[in-house]
Amino acid sequence: GIDEMINASIMKCDVDIRKDLCGNMLMAGGNTMFPGFRDRLQNELEKRIADQYSSSLKLIAPPERNYSSWLGGSILASLKTFDEMWITKEVYKECGASVVHRFCT
Repeated sequence: GIDEMINASIMKCDVDIRKDLCGNMLMAGGNTMFPGFRDRLQNELEKRIADQYSSSLKLIAPPERNYSSWLGGSILASLKTFDEMWITKEVYKECGASVVHRFCT
């Protein structure tokens, strides 16, 4: 489940930042709005995450989280430095899907 993916991601990170990651989990997206989702995820993570990190576990669930992804994308797209990261339709048609790997690595 989601708790397994979160735990696996944290454990792949440097040991020095794991506690900070556990203490700053921001929930975003419409699916996090299901009733009881935050509490259930909190309980599942407390069971799964290693003891030395579980005491710092903190899930942040802002009420506007169903729009957070769109808001972040909008801010990113409005940055002038983001212009050079765009893949135009013409470039995509010319190079195909492999162009994404050149821009994202």
